[in-house]
Amino acid sequence: MIIEQFIFTVVSLAIFVYMFFKMIKNNDTSYIVILILEAIGIALNFLEFALFIEVNIVLNIIKYVLSIVIPGIVIILEFRGKTLIEIINVARAKIYLSLGNDKKAKEALLNLVTKIPNSYKGHKMLAELYEQEGGMRKAIDEYVQAIDINKKDYESYYKVAELLNSLDKKQEASEMLFNLLDKKPDMYKATELLGDILISTEMYKEAVNVYQEALKYNPVSYEINYNLGIAYTMLNDFQNAKICYEKAAEINSLLYNAKYSLAEIALIYKDLEEAEKRFLEAIEEEELSADGYYELAKIYLIKGDKETAIKYVNTAIDIDGKKIVDKVKKEPLFIPVMARISIPFNLENQEEKENKLQEKEVKAKEHLEEMVDITRHLSYSDINLLKKNMPEKTITLDGKEKEQDERQK
Repeated sequence: MIIEQFIFTVVSLAIFVYMFFKMIKNNDTSYIVILILEAIGIALNFLEFALFIEVNIVLNIIKYVLSIVIPGIVIILEFRGKTLIEIINVARAKIYLSLGNDKKAKEALLNLVTKIPNSYKGHKMLAELYEQEGGMRKAIDEYVQAIDINKKDYESYYKVAELLNSLDKKQEASEMLFNLLDKKPDMYKATELLGDILISTEMYKEAVNVYQEALKYNPVSYEINYNLGIAYTMLNDFQNAKICYEKAAEINSLLYNAKYSLAEIALIYKDLEEAEKRFLEAIEEEELSADGYYELAKIYLIKGDKETAIKYVNTAIDIDGKKIVDKVKKEPLFIPVMARISIPFNLENQEEKENKLQEKEVKAKEHLEEMVDITRHLSYSDINLLKKNMPEKTITLDGKEKEQDERQK
């Protein structure tokens, strides 16, 4: 009993002195709480020793917890790079956030990063709080500081790029994403954002390179294949676009946007049967149904089946009259059947339907439709000549591109 008390006294006093000098050295009042707890535990031991009484097991456990266990845990955490002030302020911030008091949470985190500038956790939480409040520039600054402390914080790399893009700083966002993908090439959401930025800035060749690199790490991703198809579409490389859209549609049979794009490419190459088949698949998607029925009506007019064409164009108008009627009036194919097309009288009062397609999808869709109009008057021999003069390219599963010039065969 006496030996145990002696060992306890020596250990607890040693820890107390260590904590006291820590407080003085770091000028950190957070240690006062620990010192008070230790003092209570030491006092219990002293009373037990001075009065020659044996305390019950509960008080004995409390004594050890207050004087040795709690300060011991703090010491271990500090040896692992975590300081007491960081532990306390992060805990306070989390409690305030759970209570919805963002102001107090921010104060706790600012206090932390002021006293410990290299607190990764403090900067990261502060960045997330600023982002939540809409303070994008402050959030970027805090994420950057978090990255400086932890170079492998790839999520913060992505967040900085995402915020820069939202501030319309696309070049800086692109540079950040290129750096990120150089470090972590399999991070798909970084690929997706970079690809979107490159397509929006009409850097289509660069977008192709980015998506091809991403295919090395995820060759069966329908998103990557589909986005690569969009990039090839904007480059007028319809052969490779077709390959990518087919892969995407094969991987995900519900990807109707790819099927619509395949239908438009089929129209460019005057393959009416393929185009009809793909449009019939694409009309399953509500967002594409009006355009799909409209394109089917044009196909049947070319085939000479006016009745089916009229049925399809009227269906398209019923779905989205405001969009389709304008197209019909500009399309010469419908002149012979215009009298039988049901054009609503209250067209001006109809609400314009919300477009749920992404910007890059709209861009590719409009480009394909424009190319269909441009190539409409080309003969079949012209189309075949166009195919022969284009290098035949095949995309391997690892994203690499092989070329064979048909003219050299």
